[in-house]
Amino acid sequence: MMRFHNKHVVVIGMAKSGVAVAKLLHRFGAHVVVNDKKPREEAVGVEELESLGIPVICGYHPDDLIHEGVSLVVKNPGIPYEAAPVKQAQALGIPVVTEVELASQIAKAPIIGITGSNGKTTTTTLVGLIFKEAGLDAKVGGNIGTVLCGLAEEAGPDEWLVAELSSFQLMGTREFRPHIGVLLNLYPAHLDYHHTMEEYLAAKLKMFANQTADDAAILPYDQPEIVEKCKDLPASIYYFSKSQEVPKGAFVKDGLILFADGNGNTEPIVAIADITVPHLDNALAAILVAKLAGADKQSIVQVLTTFPGVEHRMEFVDSIRGVKYFNDSKATNPEAASRALQACKEPVVWICGGLDRGVDFRELLPVIQGRVKAVIALGQTAPILLERAQEAGIKERIHVDTVEKAVLAASQLAESGDVVLLSPACASWDMFPSFETRGSMFKDGVHRLKTSLA
Repeated sequence: MMRFHNKHVVVIGMAKSGVAVAKLLHRFGAHVVVNDKKPREEAVGVEELESLGIPVICGYHPDDLIHEGVSLVVKNPGIPYEAAPVKQAQALGIPVVTEVELASQIAKAPIIGITGSNGKTTTTTLVGLIFKEAGLDAKVGGNIGTVLCGLAEEAGPDEWLVAELSSFQLMGTREFRPHIGVLLNLYPAHLDYHHTMEEYLAAKLKMFANQTADDAAILPYDQPEIVEKCKDLPASIYYFSKSQEVPKGAFVKDGLILFADGNGNTEPIVAIADITVPHLDNALAAILVAKLAGADKQSIVQVLTTFPGVEHRMEFVDSIRGVKYFNDSKATNPEAASRALQACKEPVVWICGGLDRGVDFRELLPVIQGRVKAVIALGQTAPILLERAQEAGIKERIHVDTVEKAVLAASQLAESGDVVLLSPACASWDMFPSFETRGSMFKDGVHRLKTSLA
């Protein structure tokens, strides 16, 4: 691509996105330098890049890495804007972007972008499955696992590029323009990175910054602050709501999900009782994306009524002596845990706790009262969560130091007809390298429990 030919580009942060970006820009004829603060032995892909003639600097950020001859900096989404080379680039007026921006610049396929504090992966997965069922060609990636710029290079103009996007990724965009943009919800999260809710929202709203009247924006009608902030978007706006009718979009009425076309016509899609998606708003948003992309109703219904779920997101693990065990390790904030708890119709033995980010969890009090019969807490936030459990009148409150002990304690407290739910309401990094590790340890604990009781 000629816009990168002979340009000097610095890629900061390797991982799979950094390696993919460096190789892509190299193919386009750019002069690429890759820098990662991790030691060389911990950085993945160094030998591969160097074999292509791409210089890689590991272990530190050189003072002369960024200079006036650099045309572009592509940074790993997780690297903060306070990092020295990022600040140097900004001071020199050099664009600092994430690989999502690069993907949008080279994409021939129309992009569907899906973001939100909670539910991104489930909604993106649903959309991909519906498209497959409907015979619509699509490639699915982004924050969900596959680097977007690689997919963008492969996807043709008759395909769809379906992307799960984080606020970190969106914050580093400039020209990014999805044909269909989705904002599922917004709740306090990642404030250690964004610092304020205003900055967090601003990052999410970059989803719609370059849309035109030919594009569509899908928004949560039940969050008035987002509706108000987005009322003047140039894109055609569609809403979804679990609690009220919407002028144009998808909503729930009399046990049915309905689609309103904005011209006074409504179409029943599917009965709520028939869908297997754990969170209704994810299903509503996926329906809108599918309808706008041309998927047939039969394909939409087929996927919504057979959806098996996504790992670590209200994932059914097993049933042991009449007790159902669910892994919702991806619930890394109170709102996500609240959604999971409210999705349970049975009495809940709740396993929670993790990294302390200064949250007081008071918003969970009305959710756990009368719904949760026991709380088992671990991690840095265990004391405050057990305190909230006491305030909610929950008598059974246990502090443990491992997931395996949590599973064992839950099995001793749960009775036939109950649910044991791992939904931490906290990030995992105080005890685990990732929420996936935490969830896998929970599942292993449940499987060992079942074997021991056999």
